[in-house]
Amino acid sequence: MSTTISPRDAQWREELRKAHSTKERSTIPRVKMPELDPTYRVTCNEEVNQGLPAEAAVVEATRCMDCPDPQCVTGCPVSINIPGFIKNIERGEFHQAALVLKETSALPAVCGRVCPQEKQCESRCIYHKMKKQPVAIGYLERFAADYDRTSGEETAPVARPESNGIQVAVVGSGPAGLSFAGDMAKRGYEVTVFEALHEIGGVLKYGIPEFRLPNAVVDVEINGLEALGVRFVKDTVVGKTLSYDDLHRMGFQGIFVASGAGLPRFMGIPGENFIGVMSCNEYLTRINLMGAGRPGYDTPVLRGNRVAVIGGGNTAMDAVRTARRMGAETAMIVYRRSEEEMPARVEEVKHAKEEGVTFLTLHNPVEYLADEKGHVRAMRLQKMQLGEPDASGRRSPVPVEGAIEEIPVDLVIVSVGVSPNPLIPNAIDSLEVSRRGTIVVDDDTMRSSLPDLYAGGDIVRGGATVILAMGDGRRAALHMHEALANQ
Repeated sequence: MSTTISPRDAQWREELRKAHSTKERSTIPRVKMPELDPTYRVTCNEEVNQGLPAEAAVVEATRCMDCPDPQCVTGCPVSINIPGFIKNIERGEFHQAALVLKETSALPAVCGRVCPQEKQCESRCIYHKMKKQPVAIGYLERFAADYDRTSGEETAPVARPESNGIQVAVVGSGPAGLSFAGDMAKRGYEVTVFEALHEIGGVLKYGIPEFRLPNAVVDVEINGLEALGVRFVKDTVVGKTLSYDDLHRMGFQGIFVASGAGLPRFMGIPGENFIGVMSCNEYLTRINLMGAGRPGYDTPVLRGNRVAVIGGGNTAMDAVRTARRMGAETAMIVYRRSEEEMPARVEEVKHAKEEGVTFLTLHNPVEYLADEKGHVRAMRLQKMQLGEPDASGRRSPVPVEGAIEEIPVDLVIVSVGVSPNPLIPNAIDSLEVSRRGTIVVDDDTMRSSLPDLYAGGDIVRGGATVILAMGDGRRAALHMHEALANQ
């Protein structure tokens, strides 16, 4: 990413600004993200999206209309000042743009990479009314955050707020927990984050491959929280090694549960217990977090030459693209609806196709078949067609009678959703839990049935995006702060 700034750049930016009136801004085409070549990227784990050069970022920022009532902000779950950071990029004040992002987001470099901006902030952009492509808010967010991380520009050290002496605990170091921790630390609380695994980051580390979100990017965001005074404790399972009462005895006056939804779901069809049929969670965790397949790591993982991933979400795309990088000659997505109903980001589907992934849409597995050693050898697929819309508004898939085909496979990865982590709901008798196993909270405050316990992210939602989890963390931090301040 080119970020060298010179006097000529300042003159160029001013000429660019003058050359484009408000009307002319809309004629600038949306920037394209540079990407690694597909034939190369399937051979490695390097990040696919390469980031915007500085001049491209400035031109894209110039497209922003600076609306008097910016609806893009209302589409952001953490309420980032989107016009504020974009206009700083337009002026060439890249570091200032990053500071604006950090006012509300604990993870701007992460969000710029993995958030579904096309369904959130960018979906509210005024360009849609002109039937034109929206401002590339996600690309610009990533640019500003990466500039702040890589430019080497001298910046003032992070000033830790004066401690108010009140300890709060966070259970889980995923996006909800990190967002909550950052907001509480800024308010002067002594924050301790307890993580069950040996790495901080939760789903950002174990669930998302490095070709989409490099661990080094996550680590920089975590270092920023440590600079604010947040303390991280690994290898600690709250609900097992530490109880709710233990946290009280340790002096914590508020608890935020962000333990996620790490319990995999299966479909309950014949053959799911065969060797070679595994959950997406296990597959990605072994590779992303435990180093399977990398030099110097002994973690075993099943490899396949013909791999089928069942599901159509972002996690399914991560798994099937990982399978290609693990040597699969044939990698398939099996999804019971059409591509239009697929919940994965359009960009992820595009990247998967470029990398040689086959899409078997309107197909649903009904049985797996095994060889004499009990290893999966084939899947039986029921052909589907779309019927009437279901409760979510998507058309429901219905079987085509008699249309079943058998396709050879040697590895099946099931990615049909996850259930909430049951440890804490099962460990606290007085905690109200839904029939789905999620912690019941007040939608506005994120407060549970226990006055000192708040929760957010997948343990409440049952499965959500990074940015929605972060929004939960911010909201919980605000209302826990108000409750503790009143005490």
